[in-house]
Amino acid sequence: MTADTVGGVWTYAQELVTALVRRGVRVTLVSLGEMPSPEQTLWMEGLPNFDFRATAFALEWMHDVERDMEASQQFLQGIIRDVRPDLLHFNQYFYGAIPAELPRVVVAHSDVVSWWLAVHQHEPPTTKWLEWYRGMLARGIQHANTVVAPSRWMLDSLIALYGKPKHTAVIYNGRSPNSFNPHMTKERRVLTVGRVWDSGKQVTLLCRQNPSVQIDIAGSDHHPDAALRAGALPGRAVLSNVHFKGSQSESQLRQLYGRAAVYAATSRYEPFGLAPVEAALSRCAIVANDIASFRELWGGDAVYFQRDDGASLMKVIRKLMTDVGMRIEYANRAYKRALQRYNAERMAEDYLTLYHALLGTRSAVA
Repeated sequence: MTADTVGGVWTYAQELVTALVRRGVRVTLVSLGEMPSPEQTLWMEGLPNFDFRATAFALEWMHDVERDMEASQQFLQGIIRDVRPDLLHFNQYFYGAIPAELPRVVVAHSDVVSWWLAVHQHEPPTTKWLEWYRGMLARGIQHANTVVAPSRWMLDSLIALYGKPKHTAVIYNGRSPNSFNPHMTKERRVLTVGRVWDSGKQVTLLCRQNPSVQIDIAGSDHHPDAALRAGALPGRAVLSNVHFKGSQSESQLRQLYGRAAVYAATSRYEPFGLAPVEAALSRCAIVANDIASFRELWGGDAVYFQRDDGASLMKVIRKLMTDVGMRIEYANRAYKRALQRYNAERMAEDYLTLYHALLGTRSAVA
């Protein structure tokens, strides 16, 4: 399995790998992007049947990475020869076309073009790099035995942009409920978690006026691709009730989720979104941008604000803070939905079912 260390894919891999090895599956995990921090690898301690290989190879959505991608593929081919796995699970598109006579799963967590369309409402400008990226992604999904997406919206988007893969599946991501505390005393706080530099996360909707309640914004403002780093963040005004927390550890996030009464899911691009699940498992009421993926995932168990409208968002937050009964009702609804649909055990069982189908009569268990 491959995973990058930059965003939510690392958390997804942590949950899936942990659940798989506890079921007797032998997993070799290869990390890409930045080298993982000691905190990022704490979960690996004591895991049976587990082999970890950390690398700093560039990620496929970064610019001018063609050479690095080829080098990382050669590195993976060496590992495949070494460990002789039964199946390949790639959380990047590029490796879907790797030369190897093994079943391969490619997971479509997100992609640059669908991100651009959601953020800018038009196709990205054609460049040499973008032509390479589109071709690379199309090859990866066409060579995969199965392409998995974390939502129906993401799968439909992928097919519309790059063509239909051989086989597809939608497997919702999951988190371990025992990683969060749904019983803490709630305060008059609103929380959002996400990459502050990513305009797809749209956290600046919370920064356009000074709110009447405390708003905590947790997430990195350091873009992983040096070529795309900018200076001051738009909308990051000095507002007394808006607190930028920066990157937070898991224990720090657990406290923020536990104290927050409301979670603001502000993204205009979100193929899934682990942070709202974490908030729901902490019994926060979910206020979500009215986009198709959030409607698919949260149905009637979230309160929605008018799409990309900061004034509407603040109006909904004020309503929930004023109407305590409504806030508690939606917090409980989100909690129950996350427990039933978005837990790590269910996710692992869905992937095991897929693995066994791809392997036929062979067992995925070593």
